[in-house]
Amino acid sequence: MNFRMPELPEVEVTRRGIAPALVGRRLTSADFRAPALRYPLPHAQRAAFVDQRLISLTRRAKYLLLNFGTGHLLIHLGMSGSLRLLPTNTPAQKHDHVDLVFDETTLRMRDPRRFGAMLWLEGDGLNDTFTHPLLAKLGIEPLDEAFDAHWLKAELAGIKSAIKPVLMDSHRIVGIGNIYATESLFRAGINPRTAAGKISLARLQRLVPVIKTTLHAAIDAGGSSLRDFIHSDGSSGYFQQQYFAYGRTGQPCRICGHAIQEIRQAQRTTFYCTHCQR
Repeated sequence: MNFRMPELPEVEVTRRGIAPALVGRRLTSADFRAPALRYPLPHAQRAAFVDQRLISLTRRAKYLLLNFGTGHLLIHLGMSGSLRLLPTNTPAQKHDHVDLVFDETTLRMRDPRRFGAMLWLEGDGLNDTFTHPLLAKLGIEPLDEAFDAHWLKAELAGIKSAIKPVLMDSHRIVGIGNIYATESLFRAGINPRTAAGKISLARLQRLVPVIKTTLHAAIDAGGSSLRDFIHSDGSSGYFQQQYFAYGRTGQPCRICGHAIQEIRQAQRTTFYCTHCQR
């Protein structure tokens, strides 16, 4: 498997996997085995959330937000992070950096490359939390009702850049990473090199539902299996079995039989069919 950062579906699958086991329960201890991942771990703020009840567990873009009432623990999985639900006192391994213990259940963060993050954000509501620099400039959620073709047409107006990198710009739209941008454009029949501002409203009225459908399908499939990424129960996703274009360079298109092509866009690999995507 290629090394890829978990995208919105993988993070949402993680959220759904851990929330039922933890929401409403009291955090009895927080054990940090490293001083920092991408940023310093919240050793000094431990007293603010230990012995507090977890009120809710939400997602913003690729961030998880654990709400303890007076603040949120923000978690980002980085390039190689994963969260596992384990019995308390399960021995830690080399790259297991954080244990959040809820009585007999432990939420363990594993991150071999240490590009993930766990931060304590003070504030009694999401509005306070969303002002944090990591969250303040994030774009619209693609699964929200507000994300529709008319919104996207206005957002893309005058943009000469190719549509695929624009879809991946988290300041505009969050969570559509390389895999799901590639697959959505294939399923909508749009060439990834097309100037974003030149795509008609009619084509966007096809693209937006396809983005939503692709993301929902990936979530239902447990996301894509990525190196070092596993679900909270240790299982893997299988959406990669449904790929039409991503990672299929030289293979026949599942629709027309032409070979899938590979190009580079904004330092990322793009896969597409020159016949099906115009």
